[in-house]
Amino acid sequence: MDKSEKTALSLSGILLVVFFGAIMYASIAKNIDVPTCITDMDPFVSDTLFETGSDSYELHMVARMWAFQPSTVRLPVGSTVDLYVTSQDIIHGFKIDRKNVNLMAVPGAINYVRVTFDEPGEYLYACHEFCGAAHHTMAGRFIIEDRNDLTDAGGPL
Repeated sequence: MDKSEKTALSLSGILLVVFFGAIMYASIAKNIDVPTCITDMDPFVSDTLFETGSDSYELHMVARMWAFQPSTVRLPVGSTVDLYVTSQDIIHGFKIDRKNVNLMAVPGAINYVRVTFDEPGEYLYACHEFCGAAHHTMAGRFIIEDRNDLTDAGGPL
């Protein structure tokens, strides 16, 4: 084996170890979860928001040409949301601004991720897969407010 081949193989091995270490660090030290595809749940056709505990919610979100349902979700600061996303028609994307959330909405499948909103403000979400002529209208927002402001507005969702 040539010296340059040995160097390339050694460098490749070192990079594999570094990348694997980075993935382990992100998952353990930074508590970053990998999105999951749910296989034991039937796809749903309507959007729903359930309160599952104190500051804990479950949101079923449906992507349709050319909108997400619901388009606006209001939650209190500190909320943790179990987010389930599916599509009714074609493949859509789902990305939440300022959060590490990037899912695919696939017909007949459900994708899942857990998101915590620790800071108040608007978190915009949008479709990042080109899905047709009105793709630019596929957007919505999470409005995260103090609990007092949320009560004045009529509660979550």
